[in-house]
Amino acid sequence: MEKRRLSFWEIWNLSFGFLGIQMGFALQNANASRVLQIFGADVHELSWFWIVAPLTGLIVQPIIGHYSDKTWTRLGRRRPFFLTGALLASVGLVLMPNASMFTSFMPALWVGAGMLMIMDASFNIAMEPFRALVADVLPSDQRTLGFSVQTILIGIGAVLGSWLPYVLTNWVGVSNTAAEGHVPLSLMLSFIIGAAVLIISILITVFTTKEYSPEEMDLINNIKEDEVIEEAGLMHIFTDFKNMPVTMRQLSWVQFFSWFGLFGMWVFSTPAIAHHVYGLALDDNQSTTYQNAGDWVGILFGVYNAVSAVYAFFLPAIAKKVGRKKTHAISLIIGGLGLISIYFAPDENWLILSMIAIGISWASILAMPYAILAGSIPPRKMGVYMGIFNFFIVIPQIINALIGGPMVKYFYGGNPVFALVVSGCSFLIAAALVAKVRDVDDEVIAKEA
Repeated sequence: MEKRRLSFWEIWNLSFGFLGIQMGFALQNANASRVLQIFGADVHELSWFWIVAPLTGLIVQPIIGHYSDKTWTRLGRRRPFFLTGALLASVGLVLMPNASMFTSFMPALWVGAGMLMIMDASFNIAMEPFRALVADVLPSDQRTLGFSVQTILIGIGAVLGSWLPYVLTNWVGVSNTAAEGHVPLSLMLSFIIGAAVLIISILITVFTTKEYSPEEMDLINNIKEDEVIEEAGLMHIFTDFKNMPVTMRQLSWVQFFSWFGLFGMWVFSTPAIAHHVYGLALDDNQSTTYQNAGDWVGILFGVYNAVSAVYAFFLPAIAKKVGRKKTHAISLIIGGLGLISIYFAPDENWLILSMIAIGISWASILAMPYAILAGSIPPRKMGVYMGIFNFFIVIPQIINALIGGPMVKYFYGGNPVFALVVSGCSFLIAAALVAKVRDVDDEVIAKEA
């Protein structure tokens, strides 16, 4: 038995839920630091509040992957998990900007940080089963296209999420200022809209996509009934980690430096641009100029996500021409230079060029490592290994969360723009490490040619 080849629109529906996931994720990335500063967080404390997000992912992802490999329900194998994640993430999106409602129980800052944790845990519950679903359903020669379509939808969702506060303020007329300690109405409405889109988009994938049953997957992969080995439950994750494929070990270092850089960008972009480009004091987080700077960061994040969506259209053709490894390495170099260029931007409009470069690397980070990885993973362990692979996304974020704030305070003289420069250097290191990665699918294709 072989996997059925899917049409473009079937692949589109397969990944459509990622549009909503990334819209919510973009709202979080562009605005969480802004919200936490409104609630009273200092700039050098921001990375510590963000640590709950990757730490939760470190715990949640492999467990979700493990159980999604072994679960079969009326909704299928992967779909129950990302539907549950979407519902929980929607709750976090609605409640985070409204954390001041709970001040009679605890400070708004801590409620906001708690909602950040709930959101990121829920996004983690949804994301990796989605990536495993693409690898489950598509034949190997359609996987690059599948992950590229996923990246396109991620880009569209992220643009919508990133630009929404700016659009509501400047096109609709919703206020982006509020009393001290309160989140502006434009942000509150943006998070509520993001929650609604998240649920709707996930439901589209749930109702339009058919998964292969465990029996069909065994036939596809020529696994006989007497070859199926019962594994030792959840603790077997540690054995799987120890026995991870060589390609996965090699990619882990590429992922480490890529996501170390991304985390620094997400946490420090708003204070860095407000201070370095707009010339505001580091403790200014309530003025109209600061809110305008925050809205502009949302626009910039939308730019890099829009570029990633467009670039993702060309990724399959580029990868076919020069190989997935070279495609990824070149993309990372371009993004690294884009991050470093933020330091030299003469005004906020020049930052658009920086974001175009970052968008190229972002598209590749979302597609190429997974396309390379999928060919090296045993099919019956696709979910758990996709979850374990997330270790190399969240561990660098945890490390950056622990050291990023103190580095801004003690090594960068309080200027967070240098955190963005270090992020750019981290991208360049990741690009150099791509050369050591073995791409199993590319080797097979080369032999067949």
